[in-house]
This record gives sequence, C-alpha cells and structure tokens, in this order.
Amino acid sequence: MKIGLISDTHGYLDERVFHHLKNCDEIWHAGDIGENDVLKRLQSFKPTQAVFGNIDSHQMQKELPEFLVMESESVKTLMIHIGGKPKKYAKGVKDLIKKHQPKLFICGHSHILKVMMDQELGTLYMNPGAAGKHGFHQMRTLLRFDLEAGSIKNLEVIELGKRAQA
Repeated sequence: MKIGLISDTHGYLDERVFHHLKNCDEIWHAGDIGENDVLKRLQSFKPTQAVFGNIDSHQMQKELPEFLVMESESVKTLMIHIGGKPKKYAKGVKDLIKKHQPKLFICGHSHILKVMMDQELGTLYMNPGAAGKHGFHQMRTLLRFDLEAGSIKNLEVIELGKRAQA
C-alpha cells in the first residue's frame, strides 16, 4: 500500500500534490488543513484519512478526529496534529503512544520535516513538514512511502518548492 503523507496545508493545495500522489492508494493529512475545500479535493482524488489541527474550523473539528489509530498492511499507525517529537512530545502524546503502541507515529504542526526512530518507545516518528505557504518553513514538503507486510519501505521526501514561491 502506497501512502502520501501531507500536513499543514493551511488552505493551500499545490496542484503538484496530485501529480506526486497519483500512484498512492491513500492520502493521510496530519492536520491544519485550513479550508474544507482542500480536504474535499483530496477525498475526491484518493481515499483520505485526516485529523484536525489547531487552525481548523470548529466545523472541521466536529467532523474529524483529534487523533487516529489505524492499521494497514500490519503496520499500526497513530496520527495526531500536535505531537512534538521524540524526547519532547506534546502533553499526553507519550501516554497515547504507550497505550496504542504504534509502529508508526505521525504528526504535523511544527512545519519541520523530520523522520527518526524513537528507540525508547519503539516507534518510527514522521512529520512531513508543511505543504502550505503559511508559516516559517523554507521548503514545502510531503512524504511518500509504502506499507508492506508489517514494514515501512521506500520512504521519499518530495519538495514542492520554496514557500515564498507558492
């Protein structure tokens, strides 16, 4: 199963996203979607899993969960918008990870692309950075990877261009 992972679009969806994610089976959005139209466009393109972020409307927060626990290809995943990072998780996140014991932990919010193993909790941490044009990040990014027989494989970083050029 091929996954396209995106976050922090803040109401802006670069048309190149559709090109880069055309071979994906699902799109996962780690929050701060910004506009309901962004989510609808992704959902009409591919099956989409999403959590709400701190800038998302009250309506979106009613329609989407704060966090998702899902399993695909025997890879249990926990996704939340505000997650922090290994050794500096946001309040309550470490407890969520301990409770659900995911192989993959995904968050957004920081606008900082980061993938690393949390050796203490035994989970792979992924933050795809920010795909939108609002924020302090320099490069708009997303991730693409495969889930296969309990493994995470073929991880790719996709750069959409500089934030200022969006």
